[in-house]
Amino acid sequence: MGKLLKMAWRNVWRHGRRTVIVLIATALGLALLLFFDGLFGGAQQAIFGNGVKLLGGNILIHAPGYGERARRTPLLPLPSDEAVLDAARAQPEVIAASRRIKTGGMVSSREGSLPVTIIGVEPQVEAESGLVAENMAVGRFLGAGDEDVLVVGKGLAERLEVDVGDRVTLVGRATHEQMRRRTMTLIGIYDLGLPEVEEGSVYVSLTEAQILFDLNDQVTEIVVLLEQVGQEDAVLASLRSKLPGYEVDSWTTLNPEMLQAFEANVQVMSLFGLVVLLIAAVGILNILLMAVFERTREIGILAALGLKRRQILALFLQEGVLLGLLGAVIGSVLGGAVVWYLTRAGLKWTASEYSELTALMGDRIYFRLGAARLLERALTVGVIAALAALYPAWQASHKEPAEALHYV
Repeated sequence: MGKLLKMAWRNVWRHGRRTVIVLIATALGLALLLFFDGLFGGAQQAIFGNGVKLLGGNILIHAPGYGERARRTPLLPLPSDEAVLDAARAQPEVIAASRRIKTGGMVSSREGSLPVTIIGVEPQVEAESGLVAENMAVGRFLGAGDEDVLVVGKGLAERLEVDVGDRVTLVGRATHEQMRRRTMTLIGIYDLGLPEVEEGSVYVSLTEAQILFDLNDQVTEIVVLLEQVGQEDAVLASLRSKLPGYEVDSWTTLNPEMLQAFEANVQVMSLFGLVVLLIAAVGILNILLMAVFERTREIGILAALGLKRRQILALFLQEGVLLGLLGAVIGSVLGGAVVWYLTRAGLKWTASEYSELTALMGDRIYFRLGAARLLERALTVGVIAALAALYPAWQASHKEPAEALHYV
């Protein structure tokens, strides 16, 4: 076997032009696959990561009984919220956890009234990790000492025909279904490129919400933001064991429509990767078949010198494997370097038309590709090269020596 491997290695480089063509085809195929893996991974994290931020976080923790009344956005105070917050922040995957108050209500101006979800947030936490604070179009976001002020979306501001500095009336459902009313000053307008989302929510400081809704130093939910979408299951299991009695759910449970979109995105990415791999396999198969036909006389000489069919099969199979592995190594280095750069620098793009997905994606995509994914793709290309070499190797091993020697 060692002699056959040496012969295979020598044969690989004896036909330099053909080897270079095979290596370029394999390496570029793998590099292209890694590029799109990184692109789709980055786009997926941007879209669903920002979508999760709009929901509040990857994981949301509520008081017992919240799920039964969720459609009414109930004000159910969370018992021992500081202990819940400490348990959430102790998880290694958590990058932020904050307290919120969330309830249904109305906001009105001289032009009319609209139903909204009123969200009381901790401004200092939201400013560091929240999507709304990152997309202020006019004015500013909430500050720690703000009172009697609110922030609304561009879509809502346009519907109510209000601007920064105007006064609007906020009506919200407090505990025991009581309605509370307050006239407040608009200090900021955010723009997500999603009018339907912007029309549905207004933000006030947590302190303001506690005063308005008679929640003395209490909150209705803890929102937990993770490093990446997809880490929810492990954190959920840990938090549920540490917080018995609380309702601990992830965005996948609270927003099944978004989960379906996420799974469809993964399927499309997998299908595209399969197509690229099949194209690479067909290219390798074609080139190796050409090599067999070009070397028909050589195969006849090998057989006449005493090489058995299984040895000729092993020789050509090893050549295919060597070509595949070399191409995989080169493609991994090339594709990995490009993705590594775009992971840090990002790829700037501009959508001609904004949809819900493109708006959440932002104007720059930061690629994401783990080392495990890169290794998996490289090994897959190597295996495909070996499988693609099977048929040409079988063809070579079944040529009759006399016929092969007289082949022109």
